[in-house]
Amino acid sequence: MSKIPPVTAALLIANILVYLLQQTGGDSMLAHFALWPIGMSRMAQLDDGSLVRIGFQPWQILTYAFLHGGLTHIFFNLFALWMFGGPVESALGARRFVSLYLACVIGAACAQLAVIAMFQPDHFYPTVGASGGVFGLLLAFAMFYPQARIALMFIPIPVPAPIFVIGYMIIELFLGITGTQAGVAHFAHLGGALVGFVMIQYWRAQSRPRSG
Repeated sequence: MSKIPPVTAALLIANILVYLLQQTGGDSMLAHFALWPIGMSRMAQLDDGSLVRIGFQPWQILTYAFLHGGLTHIFFNLFALWMFGGPVESALGARRFVSLYLACVIGAACAQLAVIAMFQPDHFYPTVGASGGVFGLLLAFAMFYPQARIALMFIPIPVPAPIFVIGYMIIELFLGITGTQAGVAHFAHLGGALVGFVMIQYWRAQSRPRSG
């Protein structure tokens, strides 16, 4: 197995360490660092009996991406981060890879906050997980490696990466609009992918030779 590039490796380690902290820190990390809806706050009692006010804080648009809702949740996110992060980091270089990943995370957070504010204003629940950043990397992988093929574990048929990504995004949009798969931030996934697409197109435009 080839060596994992440094930023991808650092993100994998950071997510694992934060998850371990979650297991020892009770629900206090969710209260302070998960992504909560804008414009609402509530008093809540934590596992240790303390009362805190929970609600949106600016740092949550980044910190939520290092929290996870369970072992299965973090496993699939980190598996995808390992699978797509390394090739994308190799294509972009460390600096641009960091910019891409963090921008996708923030874009996913903004999409999720907007959807809640517009369509679910009475819902008060946290969003956690690296999926927004991972979806940005998935789309970037398809753009940089269009000849690559992707196969899911439960559908072991290799599909060209661009077709796989387009199909996946259509499914995400359908599930988000219909609310079929409750508890999953489908529009955050789409927001992360959209930001990734825009950034790569911008970098490609910058690198094209200009006619005089």
